[in-house]
Amino acid sequence: MTFLRRIWQRGDAGALAACTALDIGTEFAKALVFDIDEARQGTVRGVGRKRQGLSHMQSGTVADIAAVVDNCAVALQEAEEMAGFRPTQVVIGIAGELVKGFTTTLTQERRKPDLPITEAELVKLIDGVQREALKEAERAITWETGLPHVDVRLVHAAVVGAAIDGYALTNPIGFQGRNVKIAIFDAFAPLVHLGALQSVASQLDLELLEVVAEPYAVARVLGDEQVRQSGALFIDVGGGTTDVALVRSGGIEGTRMFALGGRAFTKSLADRLDLPFPRAESLKVDYARGLPVDRRDEVAAIVRDDVEIWAAGVELVMEELAATEMLPGRIHLCGGGSRLPEIRDALAHERFWKRLPFSRPPEVSVMTPRDVEAIVDATDLLVDQQDVTPMGLAFQAIEYQASEDPVDSALRRVLRAMKV
Repeated sequence: MTFLRRIWQRGDAGALAACTALDIGTEFAKALVFDIDEARQGTVRGVGRKRQGLSHMQSGTVADIAAVVDNCAVALQEAEEMAGFRPTQVVIGIAGELVKGFTTTLTQERRKPDLPITEAELVKLIDGVQREALKEAERAITWETGLPHVDVRLVHAAVVGAAIDGYALTNPIGFQGRNVKIAIFDAFAPLVHLGALQSVASQLDLELLEVVAEPYAVARVLGDEQVRQSGALFIDVGGGTTDVALVRSGGIEGTRMFALGGRAFTKSLADRLDLPFPRAESLKVDYARGLPVDRRDEVAAIVRDDVEIWAAGVELVMEELAATEMLPGRIHLCGGGSRLPEIRDALAHERFWKRLPFSRPPEVSVMTPRDVEAIVDATDLLVDQQDVTPMGLAFQAIEYQASEDPVDSALRRVLRAMKV
């Protein structure tokens, strides 16, 4: 098959015409090839996936670069042949316990409130926010690893809010006022994790457009106005990790990940039922889909025990994200692990939400590809909750090229100066 090459077209349109989204999960490497029209609508033209080996990934992070490159190459080839073209850029998701995402808010009192805010003043304010965020990430990751120093890198950054004297703005330049506030979401990861993904992209001969923290991508993908106004919690139950993102007051406040996902459930079934791992995985998948399985009562009891431990992990993460404030009353689930009915039941149970700062029982729902408004699936192969994350990464490619406002430009200037 002859591949048509879609590249950056920075002529009059200056827009990205096509791109690849690569979700390097613990269980599967998933690739989406999509094009983008002038209205910034993405259309998926090709889908590919390849199961990862047990030793290829560890808790959401790359453990064997060569093996992961081979798996991704198979998934990419399948997607590209289906689409009929090969984009040159890729957006890759990053996950793992040491990926830290949080929003830093800085308020600065201006000495001369009558003067309009200049771009230079905005750049200086953003620089202060970013340097404080980097210090916080280094402290957190160093403490968790127990190492004296860990080389930490910024994965990505996005302005999530700005205000002057309590008045919300999208662009503070030119406004007068005394108290300027800006909030920026940052995701940080150890250099070893980020470098592995950069190596994967390089060996696949793809230009790495952006690395995105996967819970951030999932939390940004819904266009629901109620989410922006009332907030929500997003939980992505993957093969090796569970990712949680908190959206509150119109912006993403933080993301957290912990190393417990679908593979742990499979391992428990394999150990307690004395089954080979592949057989235990098939048994878990059939059970989650409601199909008839052998020893169903035993399987259900084992899954319930494991989900109880998983729910305790989610509770700790949510407690940390809440930071003494009330949590939103909506929980959106995605990821292959969320197929297990016990996952949804545990989050909706009074025993779970009563211990957390919810004002009322949360509404728990499972996300599907149909909920992703900015991405259309022309292949009809994206059918359930495990496909939401790669679609979220595809949406990030569209958002990346659309960031042309002065605040985002100022942020990019600061990041270039900091060399991150």
